[in-house]
Amino acid sequence: MSAPGLTVARTLRAAGRQPSLPFRVDLADGRQLTMYRLLRALPGKRLVGEGEFAGDRVLAKLFIGRRCEKHWHQEAAGLAALRLAGLPTPELVAATAMAAGGHALLTVFLDPAENLAESWARLSRRTPGNADALTLLAPALRLLGRLHAAGLVQDDLHLGNFLRHDGQLFIIDGDAVRVVRRGQPLAPSEAGSNLAVLLAQLPPAWDRQLAALLSAYGEAAGQCLPEVATLRRQIERVRAWRLGDFLGKTVRECTLFAVEHSGRRFSAVLRQEADWLAPILASPDRAMAAGTLLKDGATCTVARVEVSGRALVIKRYNLKDLRHALGRLWRPSRAWHSWREAHRLRFFGIATPAPLALIEERVGPLRRRAWLISEFCGGPNLLVHLSANCPPPPAEARAIVALFGAMCEQRISHGDLKATNLLWAGDRVELIDLDAVAQHRTPAAHARAWKRDRARLLRNWPADCALHRWLDEQLPAP
Repeated sequence: MSAPGLTVARTLRAAGRQPSLPFRVDLADGRQLTMYRLLRALPGKRLVGEGEFAGDRVLAKLFIGRRCEKHWHQEAAGLAALRLAGLPTPELVAATAMAAGGHALLTVFLDPAENLAESWARLSRRTPGNADALTLLAPALRLLGRLHAAGLVQDDLHLGNFLRHDGQLFIIDGDAVRVVRRGQPLAPSEAGSNLAVLLAQLPPAWDRQLAALLSAYGEAAGQCLPEVATLRRQIERVRAWRLGDFLGKTVRECTLFAVEHSGRRFSAVLRQEADWLAPILASPDRAMAAGTLLKDGATCTVARVEVSGRALVIKRYNLKDLRHALGRLWRPSRAWHSWREAHRLRFFGIATPAPLALIEERVGPLRRRAWLISEFCGGPNLLVHLSANCPPPPAEARAIVALFGAMCEQRISHGDLKATNLLWAGDRVELIDLDAVAQHRTPAAHARAWKRDRARLLRNWPADCALHRWLDEQLPAP
């Protein structure tokens, strides 16, 4: 077998997200690194992957941007600060310049290992305060407490930057580690600001478990412990910022989403789903014609399709006549709106089928037809699933109360609460048909919208039936 090709930073910058693998790079000290697998790519700036150096497996970060030395220095300094504070982080193997431009930082490759974001994904739908979920989060919070007690912060704080290996939890990503006051505890306000960045990434329902979460953090943080009321306000601010940042990412090229934009077409797709969805993205109408038609109306057509064993729903937003088409030209399409609102709901832990891709036909800035591709929920709608003659079964009752409680807490209205737009998914109620979903800026605006939503939901069943009475008692007051 021939040796992997030799490359340089300039070539890696030009390759974007998909450099040819495997490849070798010469380091300034005469040694070589071989990269076999990419784990993350920031096109033109940084590549992170699994490689081999001096016969050992390493995690390699290649800083390939034209002005990358600053970030390479920050990464090395951050790892050094963690080690000096006695905090567990992967052992540094080498930090050196590359022979033809760029810099490399190599650490021991931990295998097997799993980051806490992957672990949390299996538990995120557990009830807030669940013992297994708390057991997972507690070590990270204690480790963060130790970080703050040592006078450090992590400016890119998320569960993915905690790595579990061989029974121990490690902090990774030294580039985001910053020394505030070396060896001296942070002030409670400083610690709270950083802690809020992590806690704001949990579902909002976990905000009611702050006492349990702070208990674990406080074991190591000592005098850094922030006041609960202040921390709640900080969490709300961070979560609002993260929501705006995330919704912006859903329609631009980034690590999470692949976006293509031309004068005739716009498409956005979850990057991890892009390859197998490619045939549908190329011709959504052909995929719909080969699927099962669920609805064929003047303003929208809906079909269920199977791709690689996965069931999907494609919803095409039609233009029923010239007047309708002219009225939609300048406005974001209903598919665009539903795409963003689906991501908004899931950001807040509110159940809706996963949105996978958005397509819009365009003529320059003018919009025409559009398609939304989502996962298929095969559960029955509540009009079919629930009996009007009795209250819902316990699981369904809890799910209904939780759904509308969460929506009201975030001031979100649906706009068309027909029972057929509420699907029972086995352990939760999922919302569909998100064309009119809105998050309101003021309590008064939400109160008006919730009053309409609540009345529309109750009209699904006769006013004198047991289910109607139960809903009227259990739903948040108008």
